[in-house]
Amino acid sequence: MQSKLNLPAPDWHSAAKSLRIDGRAVIAGQRRAAQSGQSFDSVSPIDGRNLAPVARGQAADIDAAVASCRQAFDDGRWAHQAPAARKKVLLRFAQNILAARDELALLETLDMGKPIRYSLSVDVAATARCIAWYAEAVDKVYDEIAPTSRSALALIQREPMGVIGAIVPWNYPMIMAAWKLGPALAAGNSVMLKPSEKSPLTALRLAELALDAGLPEGVFNVVPGYGHEAGEALALHLDVDAIGFTGSTRVGRKMLEYAGRSNLKRVYNELGGKSAFVVFSDFADVKRAAVTVAGSMFFNQGESCNAPSRVFVQRDIADDFVKLVTAEAAKYEPGDPLNAGTEMGAIVDQTQLTTVLGYIEAGRVEGARLACGGAQARADTGGCYVQPTVFDGVTNTMRIAREEIFGPVMSVLRFDTEDEAVALANASSYGLQASVWSDNLNRAHRVARRLRAGTVHVNQYDEDDITVPFGGYKQSGNGRDKSLHAFDKYTELKTTWIRID
Repeated sequence: MQSKLNLPAPDWHSAAKSLRIDGRAVIAGQRRAAQSGQSFDSVSPIDGRNLAPVARGQAADIDAAVASCRQAFDDGRWAHQAPAARKKVLLRFAQNILAARDELALLETLDMGKPIRYSLSVDVAATARCIAWYAEAVDKVYDEIAPTSRSALALIQREPMGVIGAIVPWNYPMIMAAWKLGPALAAGNSVMLKPSEKSPLTALRLAELALDAGLPEGVFNVVPGYGHEAGEALALHLDVDAIGFTGSTRVGRKMLEYAGRSNLKRVYNELGGKSAFVVFSDFADVKRAAVTVAGSMFFNQGESCNAPSRVFVQRDIADDFVKLVTAEAAKYEPGDPLNAGTEMGAIVDQTQLTTVLGYIEAGRVEGARLACGGAQARADTGGCYVQPTVFDGVTNTMRIAREEIFGPVMSVLRFDTEDEAVALANASSYGLQASVWSDNLNRAHRVARRLRAGTVHVNQYDEDDITVPFGGYKQSGNGRDKSLHAFDKYTELKTTWIRID
């Protein structure tokens, strides 16, 4: 196995220099180069360093990986194991993740630029917790007997679906993979994972850790590659039973198209967001609301689908709120992601940096007032950094209020009445998350019910647990990750009707 670290106390810069990275695919328990012999460079957004060549998986590699998954599923090496046996393997997998925490955190930070403190405390920890939770859940999910007449016995049973194609984004590579892997593997499926070409390194290492835990070869394969090559081939594959996709709404539409062009495989899309954060003037602790929205917006460099990028503030407190939130934004000035004290790191790559700066320019051109930030940072490092940015005086017709930016850019919009706040918040094609801030209990309940979003927070934001579902309304997708509801995506319900004479 590659990329081992043996350091008693991580000096992250030294650890990065000694890290050996294997970018080859994992298929049928073996590391493999792409069949074409082609690769692409994994480039760190921290400073532009070349981390490693990564296998450029294409249709032939996807075919090999899916065939391996199918063989493993059909011969029952995993699917036919008792739930309690699968639980033991997945718990060892979770333990392996924690044992490799420093290595995984470093790979995540080098690959996509988030601060090492959060790769370690959030991403690795949440990944292990997710795998362990589904391991513990799988032997506690019961089948059903329908309340039929006495002349029949109708059994309703969950069965694994078969081969699951998982396609995950670059902003939370490990966590998004775990949200798919946990329920899919626990239910007995085989999984073919296609990580983003912008952040493939931890996915490849997770496959090795799963094998070390005793997961049979072929049950979990990883093929890195570009979306228009490996991702498209996976989504079109006739031997894939379902796709679990997290990414942009634009690509989510393609997933549905690919399903229609192939075998009508199930497609579960977790897509973009433009979450509304609504603050009423009856909420006494305005500073807490400002601190919370800044922390949630600028966490992970704003590269979160649920980032509260649309902040609606009642007009009579709006000036004070903007002053408070801009003061908080200053605490998130980008720093070296390998410094343990850094709060905000690098944008994932040069392409995304250009996109974010383009939206900032669009905000200026369309007449929003720049309250703070608005420029590239740390350009001399060769990395991709953007200042935390707040626009005031934004209207819902502006691009920065309508389109998902995926960067540290917040828009503040003002409202007068409750009805206006709800109408503005719901005037979006997205519906992933929202938040209501009010000391009036009736108002908090009333507005929460009226907001069209999969999760509505009240007087907080981003509090989270694996036990609650994650997903959205409208063009934010369908299906739910996390919680027991995720089993619905990766199992078939079979009814067995028995006549009793």
